[in-house]
Amino acid sequence: MEYHNPVLRQLSVDYLVNDPNGTYVDVTYGGGGHSRCILDKLDQGRLIAFDQDADAQSQLIEDNRLTFVASNFKNLGRFLKYHQAYPVDGILADLGVSSHQFDTPERGFSYREDGVLDMRMNRQTGNSAQDIINQYDEKALSDIFYRYGELSDGRALARRIIKAREDQPITTTQQLVDVLKLALIRGKENKSLSKIFQAIRIEVNQEMSVLESFLEQTVDALKVGGRLVIISYHSLEDRMVKNFMRAGNLSGEVEKDFYGNPQTPFKLITRKAIQPDNEEINVNPRARSAKLRVAEKIIPVNHGNHI
Repeated sequence: MEYHNPVLRQLSVDYLVNDPNGTYVDVTYGGGGHSRCILDKLDQGRLIAFDQDADAQSQLIEDNRLTFVASNFKNLGRFLKYHQAYPVDGILADLGVSSHQFDTPERGFSYREDGVLDMRMNRQTGNSAQDIINQYDEKALSDIFYRYGELSDGRALARRIIKAREDQPITTTQQLVDVLKLALIRGKENKSLSKIFQAIRIEVNQEMSVLESFLEQTVDALKVGGRLVIISYHSLEDRMVKNFMRAGNLSGEVEKDFYGNPQTPFKLITRKAIQPDNEEINVNPRARSAKLRVAEKIIPVNHGNHI
């Protein structure tokens, strides 16, 4: 089984690479699917790849043009400078969870397989899903379900968890499913469970704050003419990426100069998000929710030092 089947692999890399001798970054290496494709387009170019998941290191490509960084991509600027690769010609991010992570029950990412409630991308640090489910109070849990899962019944779900854990800790994915399934709308259980597990995973890995930090660093990390290529999988990510590419900031509000001219560091290469076609979705159903956005840096902007 392939470690990970990258979504929109060729198209995203075609948008990314416009100089075969340039320096590029893949901040979500995974099984190396996008990285292999990038290397295929390079001549004397260079690729810096990031991944905080130790499992990804078992998939390293043997190529002297590749430098692997075992770190979260929130540390983008720091490591690019360390490896003397700053600024770069393009940055690619394929957000979300890899097929390998979903398909490994002991990682706890999927409600479809029983496993330990973990969900950490980096299993060496931070709170696991088990910690959150058994330690957060009702308000904190309901806030997570509402904010990151966009669930209107977050309070009721949180109450069920609090009540169940009074008898015994909730330590496995199946236990959590059993606790919640009677509260879910009949016929929509899988959709609700996907949102619940997504919400917990985002909290475990602090995904939204990591994405914010990463995006803010990309402006200075890109050369003028460099491309930012991002694939997102849920509306929270996509909204943030869309705003940032539009305005060069997280609010999405385009700043204007004294004469009213828009001041944004990016030109949108894709006016609307690109989604996989039916052929790709049939081969890889997880591609269904993917959205690809591309922007190109057009002016030098100094937003300060984000390292």
